[in-house]
Amino acid sequence: MAVSLKVEERATRPRSLRNKLRHEGKVPGIVYGYNVESTPISIDDHEFMRLLRENGSNTVFTMDLNGKKVNTLLHDYQADTFTRELTHVEFLSVDMAEETEVETEIVLVGEAVGAKAGGVLTQTLYSIVVSATPDKLPENVEVDVTNLEIGESITVGDLKAHADYTIVTDADEQVAAVQGAQEEAPETGEPAEAAEPEVIGESEE
Repeated sequence: MAVSLKVEERATRPRSLRNKLRHEGKVPGIVYGYNVESTPISIDDHEFMRLLRENGSNTVFTMDLNGKKVNTLLHDYQADTFTRELTHVEFLSVDMAEETEVETEIVLVGEAVGAKAGGVLTQTLYSIVVSATPDKLPENVEVDVTNLEIGESITVGDLKAHADYTIVTDADEQVAAVQGAQEEAPETGEPAEAAEPEVIGESEE
């Protein structure tokens, strides 16, 4: 899936210019990669965040650079430590006919029968690397844990093959498991014997 993202080319210096952009609600960034020269840009912060919420981070962002249509993927970003606002973004220009590798989120679906029986479902892997053409990249990969019994686990190798993408992550990586609940030591209900107090001055025979 591709969405249109409006960008403006920008100067790289002075540094005060980048600060000015941020005050105007814009984020400085850069585009580089397939069939495009490294180009400094700026984007509207609110518009970009809206597109991310609606389409996900693995969507293809189509932008116009000097009258040329460029298809890109969000490659990296920097955010303020305290406000979490974006301070810089990097877009990678891609060939829509060539496969690329990205990391995508794992989402567990269903309620494990082992959890219903008193076990504890634990997710041990939260993302995997997949390979696909840019328009087929998934935003997430759903893993059904419904049939997982106590003592059983699901690995990457257990995931179903998909026509749109290939999973690159090692097949032996564990995704989720159901463990038995921790057993507590039984209570007898009888109070522990109190030690008899020692009488000072009493001789031992």
